[in-house]
Amino acid sequence: MADFLRRTAELAAIVCAYVIYRITTVDGSCDEARRFRLERGANRFIGAMMCVAGVAMGTLAIALPAADKGNVVPGLVIAVLGFVVNAAFAVRYFALDRAEPNSIIAAQARLYRAKTLVDGCVSAALLSVLLAPGTDFSALLDLAGSLFVSLYMMYSGVKVSRG
Repeated sequence: MADFLRRTAELAAIVCAYVIYRITTVDGSCDEARRFRLERGANRFIGAMMCVAGVAMGTLAIALPAADKGNVVPGLVIAVLGFVVNAAFAVRYFALDRAEPNSIIAAQARLYRAKTLVDGCVSAALLSVLLAPGTDFSALLDLAGSLFVSLYMMYSGVKVSRG
């Protein structure tokens, strides 16, 4: 559930960034003041979505008791693939921002860096559940990973919101 909420909030942030980027860069008709307002609004929205994802993950990690996780292989495969893809996007967005600085691209770079870290933590937690199911270690790693990711998403969201 937490992963679904996180990914939904991230998708909303990505769609928002794409729309604002297209509006501000496609035909060059967007004046500087309007571009600044739109980019600032998009950055705030992206940051807010990152914070929403972090709060949802943290709340669910604390509120839901540790239970049998069932078959974690599909989730592990998705998390590992997410890690690889998000890392590639993060590298690409950082390179794009370096070549041609743009606050939307910079926000996307930070979002994908956060998503990469999140998928790395999720992969580690699911791997521990796969290798040592039902142990205190895997339950503790799952909780600690969820709380770390939650705090990191909120920290990153605040940072993105502030520009």
